[in-house]
Amino acid sequence: MNDSRKTDSGIEINKVYTRDGILDEPLPGHFPYTRGVQEDMYRGKLWTMRQYAGFSTAQESNNRYHFLLSQGVSGLSVAFDLPTQIGYDSTHALSEGEVGKVGVAIDTIEDMRELFKGIDLEKVSTSMTINSTAFILLAMYVAVAKEQGADLKKISGTIQNDILKEYAARGTYIYPPKPSMRIITDIFEWCSTALPKWNTISISGYHIREAGSTAVQEIAFTLSNGKAYVKAALDKGLDINTLGKRLSFFFNAHNNLFEEVAKFRAARKIWANIMKELGATDPKALMLRFHTQTGGSTLTQQQPQNNIARVTLQALAAVLGGTQSLHTNGFDEAMGLPTENAAQIALRTQQIIALESGAADTADPLGGSYYVESLTNSIESKAWELIQEIDRMGGSVEAIENGYMQEQIAASAYQQQREIEKEEKRVVGVNCFTTNTDEETSLLKVSDNIRNEQIEKINKIKASRDENAVQQALQRIHDAIKNGTNMMPSVIEAVEKHTTLGEISDLLRSLFGEHK
Repeated sequence: MNDSRKTDSGIEINKVYTRDGILDEPLPGHFPYTRGVQEDMYRGKLWTMRQYAGFSTAQESNNRYHFLLSQGVSGLSVAFDLPTQIGYDSTHALSEGEVGKVGVAIDTIEDMRELFKGIDLEKVSTSMTINSTAFILLAMYVAVAKEQGADLKKISGTIQNDILKEYAARGTYIYPPKPSMRIITDIFEWCSTALPKWNTISISGYHIREAGSTAVQEIAFTLSNGKAYVKAALDKGLDINTLGKRLSFFFNAHNNLFEEVAKFRAARKIWANIMKELGATDPKALMLRFHTQTGGSTLTQQQPQNNIARVTLQALAAVLGGTQSLHTNGFDEAMGLPTENAAQIALRTQQIIALESGAADTADPLGGSYYVESLTNSIESKAWELIQEIDRMGGSVEAIENGYMQEQIAASAYQQQREIEKEEKRVVGVNCFTTNTDEETSLLKVSDNIRNEQIEKINKIKASRDENAVQQALQRIHDAIKNGTNMMPSVIEAVEKHTTLGEISDLLRSLFGEHK
């Protein structure tokens, strides 16, 4: 009988592991940080518990944020609707049917004010999942913080701002890769002095994994993208030790508990060595800090309450792997946006792991496990092979432009789907232990009238704003781009004058073109 078993990345699993081939890693808090970036990890401070939320109007999302804060979340995480992500106002014809559906609609600074009404931006950490229009949403956030009287040196949070994975896996890009990289380095440069506690990029493997990659591909492609961003910043003359402290990563957590833990450990080790090779010397610039979200693509519409168990396993893997912040998905998210009840269960899952499981009591609790150490080494080795292949192509931008990453991810996704269909990979409730009855699950409904409400708001703002001031602000953005100077101050000025997100995006479309 053939009893061979493999991880989801195709790594052979032995029946038993011994010390042979296992390397002793330095203690947590020490280079290369395989065992964690802090010496005491969660004994000193628990991970930030975030819940990703945003839907309908800014007011509706603001209500959900206040609910989550009252339930014990320690950081907010904002989801934006599709038009906002790709630079269209709610008035645009292509926005029809999409406004407020997969996130909150943000057209002007007025929406951003409503989104954070009653929330002290100097005290709360905010993560924004936004890429092509990240510079505009950050400008709006900063403008609202200034209106609150906040000290910009104190506000903290993260913008995803990771355009390379959009070309490789997710698709919400606007401009071609090279001008997009220029926008990102402008953000790096401006934030380094104006917003020193802000993480200027969250380099995302999450969407690479959601598109069908393996765990090995997830970290290899993500860290290669990180390398490309650092090189672009160095070309702009930025200090790697300053920049390195403000980089963060965003990873997925799937169901294979031990492979996921090993993946996080291997990623820290690889990144520390990449940054060292690029010239970083400050220990904090060598540390890979990351946010984790449980795997949306692992959730099933069949027997949806089973997803609570899946999310628990995935969250536990993230904690055992040393994450700095965590979002747990609602059990109903295979069918729609999470209800308040599902979001509360997801948050309670984190709190139970933190306070009842014992997983947070010691740093790197699976360190020294022959199996986990062997998996860490195997994942590290296979990931390095992919990184070196991308380096031979000239880096991530070139690997994306020639379709290499996309082809690798597509092949992996196809292989996984074939394994499920042939029942070689078992999914409880889908291809085994199925039932003939459907579970009743109440779903969150978003009104189809949201677009009309947003259009009415935009029209009122345009009727009352100083149009001459808007045009002057747009001209200053144009001039900054043409002169090669940093565009962020002029973008902040533009949003303060009630220039819309779509108007700023269209200006850049006229200058940079659109990626096809």
